[in-house]
Amino acid sequence: MAHTFFEQTFSKTDFTKQEFVKAEYEACVFEECDFSRVNLSGFRFVQCTFEECNLSLIKLGNTTLNEITFVDCKMLGFPAEHANAFGLEVAFNNCVLNHASFYKLKLKGTRFSTCKLEEVDFSECDLSAAVFDECDLSGATFDQTNLEKADLRTAVRYVINPGTNRIKKAKFSLRGVAGLLTQYDIIID
Repeated sequence: MAHTFFEQTFSKTDFTKQEFVKAEYEACVFEECDFSRVNLSGFRFVQCTFEECNLSLIKLGNTTLNEITFVDCKMLGFPAEHANAFGLEVAFNNCVLNHASFYKLKLKGTRFSTCKLEEVDFSECDLSAAVFDECDLSGATFDQTNLEKADLRTAVRYVINPGTNRIKKAKFSLRGVAGLLTQYDIIID
């Protein structure tokens, strides 16, 4: 990659109208930028922060996301499954990730704080020791997912089948236990 941007801040830039240079971005901050539908395939992001950005429906073919923090971002349909799996390390705080896909990714210890994760695909994902703090998981898919030691105590509206997912030592609240029993078609009062 010919170009590297280091410790730069990109603010209020609409990359749907202005070219976003294919490069390596290290320790950069993106504030209130619009990346919606932008092709970020092959880009490298290392130790970057995205704040109040729109990353909906972007393309992530082999994109490097290493030590990336997303804060207050709109990320509808975020295709994380297409990012480069090597060194993938992300954290999400107060983001809208509805319809995102994390299919087959290793996200051990990943933190999701106050996020909307409706209809998200976590199939065959390693979410061991992940934290879902105050997250809405309505319609999220957990199938052959490793949730061992994950913390879902403050998460809501999830349905997780203990028979098709690994949940050993995962933490759930008493009110959330119903989401583990849905497949049994029982009534809990």
